[in-house]
Amino acid sequence: MEPRLQRFVRTVLLLHICWLWSGQCLSVRFTNQQSLYIIKGQNLILQAQIELLDGEHVAKVTWDHAARTSGKTSTIAEFPRKISEGRVTLEQQGATLKIRDYQAADAGIYTVTVTDQTGQKQSAQRTVQEYLAVHHVSVMVNVSDSGLHCMEAWGTEPTFTWLHEKVVMTEKVGHVSADGRSLYVSGTFCGHFTCVVSNKLGHSSATYTAEACESTNRNMTAVVVFLLLTLTLVAAALGFILWRRHRRRYNRRERLREPFEEPL
Repeated sequence: MEPRLQRFVRTVLLLHICWLWSGQCLSVRFTNQQSLYIIKGQNLILQAQIELLDGEHVAKVTWDHAARTSGKTSTIAEFPRKISEGRVTLEQQGATLKIRDYQAADAGIYTVTVTDQTGQKQSAQRTVQEYLAVHHVSVMVNVSDSGLHCMEAWGTEPTFTWLHEKVVMTEKVGHVSADGRSLYVSGTFCGHFTCVVSNKLGHSSATYTAEACESTNRNMTAVVVFLLLTLTLVAAALGFILWRRHRRRYNRRERLREPFEEPL
Protein backbone atom coordinates (compact mmCIF):
# COMPACT_ATOMS: atom_id res chain seq x y z
CA MET A 1 0.00 0.00 0.00
CA GLU A 2 2.80 2.39 0.76
CA PRO A 3 4.21 2.56 -2.82
CA ARG A 4 0.68 2.99 -4.19
CA LEU A 5 0.02 5.78 -1.70
CA GLN A 6 3.22 7.55 -2.72
CA ARG A 7 2.28 7.25 -6.40
CA PHE A 8 -1.19 8.60 -5.67
CA VAL A 9 0.17 11.58 -3.73
CA ARG A 10 2.69 12.37 -6.50
CA THR A 11 -0.09 12.22 -9.12
CA VAL A 12 -2.32 14.55 -7.10
CA LEU A 13 0.54 17.04 -6.68
CA LEU A 14 1.33 16.98 -10.39
CA LEU A 15 -2.34 17.48 -11.25
CA HIS A 16 -2.44 20.43 -8.87
CA ILE A 17 0.64 21.93 -10.53
CA CYS A 18 -0.88 21.33 -13.96
CA TRP A 19 -4.05 23.12 -12.86
CA LEU A 20 -1.99 26.09 -11.66
CA TRP A 21 -0.15 26.14 -15.01
CA SER A 22 -3.37 26.15 -17.03
CA GLY A 23 -3.40 22.42 -17.48
CA GLN A 24 0.07 22.11 -19.07
CA CYS A 25 1.17 18.73 -17.71
CA LEU A 26 3.41 17.86 -20.68
CA SER A 27 7.02 19.06 -20.80
CA VAL A 28 9.84 18.59 -23.31
CA ARG A 29 13.38 19.94 -23.13
CA PHE A 30 17.02 19.40 -24.05
CA THR A 31 19.38 18.85 -21.12
CA ASN A 32 21.95 21.14 -22.76
CA GLN A 33 20.72 24.41 -24.25
CA GLN A 34 24.04 25.44 -25.79
CA SER A 35 24.83 25.07 -29.48
CA LEU A 36 25.92 21.60 -30.57
CA TYR A 37 28.97 21.40 -32.86
CA ILE A 38 29.30 18.37 -35.15
CA ILE A 39 32.29 17.41 -37.29
CA LYS A 40 31.43 16.85 -40.95
CA GLY A 41 30.89 13.16 -41.68
CA GLN A 42 30.03 12.18 -38.11
CA ASN A 43 26.58 11.33 -36.75
CA LEU A 44 24.28 13.96 -35.29
CA ILE A 45 22.29 12.76 -32.27
CA LEU A 46 19.64 14.93 -30.57
CA GLN A 47 17.86 13.52 -27.54
CA ALA A 48 14.84 15.26 -26.02
CA GLN A 49 13.64 14.74 -22.45
CA ILE A 50 9.88 14.16 -22.42
CA GLU A 51 8.00 14.17 -19.10
CA LEU A 52 4.38 13.07 -18.63
CA LEU A 53 2.04 12.23 -15.79
CA ASP A 54 1.35 8.60 -14.98
CA GLY A 55 -1.27 7.33 -17.37
CA GLU A 56 -0.48 9.96 -20.00
CA HIS A 57 1.16 8.98 -23.28
CA VAL A 58 2.71 10.63 -26.34
CA ALA A 59 0.48 10.74 -29.38
CA LYS A 60 2.90 12.34 -31.84
CA VAL A 61 6.47 13.64 -32.02
CA THR A 62 7.55 15.93 -34.87
CA TRP A 63 11.08 17.08 -35.70
CA ASP A 64 11.49 20.25 -37.79
CA HIS A 65 14.68 21.69 -39.25
CA ALA A 66 15.25 25.37 -40.05
CA ALA A 67 18.24 25.44 -42.40
CA ARG A 68 20.95 27.90 -41.45
CA THR A 69 21.78 28.88 -45.03
CA SER A 70 18.32 29.21 -46.62
CA GLY A 71 16.20 29.67 -43.51
CA LYS A 72 13.59 27.26 -44.85
CA THR A 73 11.80 25.07 -42.29
CA SER A 74 10.82 21.50 -43.12
CA THR A 75 9.63 18.45 -41.21
CA ILE A 76 12.35 15.82 -41.40
CA ALA A 77 10.88 13.11 -39.14
CA GLU A 78 7.65 12.26 -37.35
CA PHE A 79 6.56 9.59 -34.94
CA PRO A 80 4.62 7.37 -35.40
CA ARG A 81 3.02 8.13 -38.79
CA LYS A 82 5.96 9.29 -40.91
CA ILE A 83 8.48 6.49 -41.30
CA SER A 84 12.09 7.71 -41.13
CA GLU A 85 14.26 6.84 -44.10
CA GLY A 86 17.64 7.63 -45.57
CA ARG A 87 20.08 9.32 -43.21
CA VAL A 88 17.41 10.30 -40.66
CA THR A 89 16.07 7.87 -38.04
CA LEU A 90 14.01 8.15 -34.85
CA GLU A 91 14.45 6.11 -31.68
CA GLN A 92 12.87 5.88 -28.23
CA GLN A 93 9.37 6.64 -29.55
CA GLY A 94 10.57 9.75 -31.35
CA ALA A 95 12.54 11.25 -28.45
CA THR A 96 15.91 10.68 -30.15
CA LEU A 97 16.78 11.97 -33.62
CA LYS A 98 19.79 10.58 -35.50
CA ILE A 99 21.26 11.90 -38.75
CA ARG A 100 24.09 9.93 -40.33
CA ASP A 101 26.99 11.54 -42.22
CA TYR A 102 26.46 15.13 -41.03
CA GLN A 103 26.89 17.76 -43.78
CA ALA A 104 27.04 21.57 -43.80
CA ALA A 105 23.43 21.72 -45.03
CA ASP A 106 22.31 19.98 -41.81
CA ALA A 107 23.27 23.02 -39.70
CA GLY A 108 20.45 25.10 -38.27
CA ILE A 109 17.76 25.03 -35.59
CA TYR A 110 16.05 21.76 -34.73
CA THR A 111 12.61 21.90 -33.11
CA VAL A 112 10.97 18.90 -31.48
CA THR A 113 7.21 19.14 -30.87
CA VAL A 114 5.50 16.60 -28.63
CA THR A 115 1.70 16.11 -28.61
CA ASP A 116 -0.09 14.06 -25.93
CA GLN A 117 -3.40 12.20 -26.24
CA THR A 118 -5.38 15.33 -25.28
CA GLY A 119 -3.85 17.37 -28.08
CA GLN A 120 -1.64 19.44 -25.81
CA LYS A 121 1.67 20.42 -27.46
CA GLN A 122 5.09 21.40 -26.12
CA SER A 123 8.25 22.23 -28.06
CA ALA A 124 11.99 22.62 -27.51
CA GLN A 125 14.79 23.86 -29.76
CA ARG A 126 18.49 23.13 -30.18
CA THR A 127 20.96 24.89 -32.49
CA VAL A 128 23.39 22.70 -34.45
CA GLN A 129 26.50 24.05 -36.18
CA GLU A 130 29.37 22.52 -38.13
CA TYR A 131 32.63 22.04 -36.22
CA LEU A 132 35.16 24.12 -38.16
CA ALA A 133 38.93 23.83 -38.38
CA VAL A 134 41.16 26.72 -37.33
CA HIS A 135 42.21 29.03 -40.18
CA HIS A 136 43.90 32.39 -40.84
CA VAL A 137 45.72 32.89 -37.54
CA SER A 138 47.51 36.22 -37.11
CA VAL A 139 49.37 38.03 -34.34
CA MET A 140 48.74 41.68 -33.54
CA VAL A 141 51.27 43.64 -31.46
CA ASN A 142 50.65 46.48 -29.02
CA VAL A 143 53.99 48.09 -28.30
CA SER A 144 52.62 50.38 -25.57
CA ASP A 145 51.99 47.50 -23.15
CA SER A 146 54.36 44.93 -24.75
CA GLY A 147 51.35 42.83 -25.61
CA LEU A 148 50.82 40.31 -28.39
CA HIS A 149 47.29 39.28 -29.33
CA CYS A 150 46.44 36.10 -31.24
CA MET A 151 43.62 36.47 -33.76
CA GLU A 152 41.91 33.63 -35.68
CA ALA A 153 39.45 34.22 -38.47
CA TRP A 154 37.35 31.16 -37.61
CA GLY A 155 37.51 27.86 -35.79
CA THR A 156 35.48 25.94 -33.22
CA GLU A 157 36.62 25.56 -29.60
CA PRO A 158 40.11 27.01 -30.18
CA THR A 159 42.90 26.59 -27.63
CA PHE A 160 45.96 28.86 -27.62
CA THR A 161 49.63 28.13 -26.95
CA TRP A 162 52.47 30.68 -27.05
CA LEU A 163 56.08 29.90 -27.98
CA HIS A 164 59.22 32.02 -27.76
CA GLU A 165 62.05 30.88 -30.01
CA LYS A 166 60.10 27.61 -30.55
CA VAL A 167 59.98 26.92 -26.79
CA VAL A 168 56.83 26.99 -24.64
CA MET A 169 56.43 30.33 -22.89
CA THR A 170 57.85 30.72 -19.37
CA GLU A 171 57.17 33.34 -16.71
CA LYS A 172 60.65 34.73 -17.29
CA VAL A 173 59.61 35.81 -20.80
CA GLY A 174 56.01 36.87 -20.08
CA HIS A 175 52.56 35.83 -18.89
CA VAL A 176 49.51 34.68 -20.87
CA SER A 177 45.96 35.96 -20.35
CA ALA A 178 43.27 33.71 -18.87
CA ASP A 179 41.74 32.93 -22.28
CA GLY A 180 45.17 32.30 -23.82
CA ARG A 181 44.69 34.83 -26.60
CA SER A 182 47.09 37.50 -25.33
CA LEU A 183 50.73 37.44 -24.27
CA TYR A 184 52.30 40.21 -22.20
CA VAL A 185 56.08 40.23 -22.43
CA SER A 186 57.83 41.00 -19.16
CA GLY A 187 61.40 40.37 -20.32
CA THR A 188 63.25 41.73 -23.32
CA PHE A 189 60.92 42.23 -26.31
CA CYS A 190 63.02 40.38 -28.86
CA GLY A 191 63.12 37.21 -30.90
CA HIS A 192 60.29 35.16 -32.42
CA PHE A 193 56.89 34.90 -30.75
CA THR A 194 54.57 32.20 -32.12
CA CYS A 195 50.87 31.68 -31.39
CA VAL A 196 49.58 28.14 -32.04
CA VAL A 197 45.79 27.72 -32.26
CA SER A 198 44.42 24.16 -32.22
CA ASN A 199 41.20 22.17 -31.94
CA LYS A 200 39.98 18.65 -32.73
CA LEU A 201 40.65 19.08 -36.48
CA GLY A 202 44.26 20.28 -36.27
CA HIS A 203 46.20 23.46 -35.65
CA SER A 204 47.43 26.65 -37.29
CA SER A 205 50.01 29.20 -36.21
CA ALA A 206 51.39 32.68 -36.81
CA THR A 207 54.72 34.22 -35.77
CA TYR A 208 55.67 37.78 -34.90
CA THR A 209 59.36 38.59 -35.35
CA ALA A 210 60.81 41.30 -33.13
CA GLU A 211 64.38 42.60 -33.09
CA ALA A 212 67.07 39.99 -32.63
CA CYS A 213 68.01 39.25 -29.05
CA GLU A 214 71.49 40.81 -29.38
CA SER A 215 72.14 40.94 -25.66
CA THR A 216 71.75 37.18 -25.45
CA ASN A 217 74.12 36.65 -28.37
CA ARG A 218 76.69 38.99 -26.83
CA ASN A 219 76.49 37.22 -23.50
CA MET A 220 77.02 33.88 -25.21
CA THR A 221 79.98 35.27 -27.15
CA ALA A 222 81.51 36.68 -23.98
CA VAL A 223 81.11 33.35 -22.21
CA VAL A 224 82.75 31.49 -25.09
CA VAL A 225 85.68 33.96 -25.20
CA PHE A 226 86.13 33.71 -21.44
CA LEU A 227 86.21 29.93 -21.57
CA LEU A 228 88.74 29.94 -24.40
CA LEU A 229 91.02 32.36 -22.53
CA THR A 230 90.74 30.29 -19.37
CA LEU A 231 91.62 27.11 -21.23
CA THR A 232 94.57 28.86 -22.89
CA LEU A 233 95.94 30.09 -19.57
CA VAL A 234 95.53 26.67 -17.96
CA ALA A 235 97.30 25.01 -20.92
CA ALA A 236 100.14 27.57 -20.73
CA ALA A 237 100.56 27.02 -16.98
CA LEU A 238 100.67 23.25 -17.41
CA GLY A 239 103.18 23.60 -20.23
CA PHE A 240 105.41 25.86 -18.10
CA ILE A 241 105.32 23.37 -15.18
CA LEU A 242 106.23 20.47 -17.44
CA TRP A 243 109.03 22.49 -19.01
CA ARG A 244 110.55 23.31 -15.59
CA ARG A 245 110.44 19.69 -14.51
CA HIS A 246 112.11 18.63 -17.72
CA ARG A 247 114.79 21.36 -17.25
CA ARG A 248 115.58 20.27 -13.71
CA ARG A 249 116.01 16.64 -14.73
CA TYR A 250 118.29 17.68 -17.56
CA ASN A 251 120.49 19.80 -15.22
CA ARG A 252 120.81 16.91 -12.74
CA ARG A 253 122.01 14.57 -15.46
CA GLU A 254 124.62 17.11 -16.59
CA ARG A 255 126.01 17.50 -13.08
CA LEU A 256 126.32 13.75 -12.65
CA ARG A 257 128.40 13.53 -15.79
CA GLU A 258 130.98 16.13 -14.61
CA PRO A 259 134.33 14.61 -13.20
CA PHE A 260 134.90 14.77 -9.45
CA GLU A 261 137.55 17.55 -9.11
CA GLU A 262 137.52 18.41 -5.40
CA PRO A 263 140.77 17.46 -3.54
CA LEU A 264 140.68 14.84 -0.87
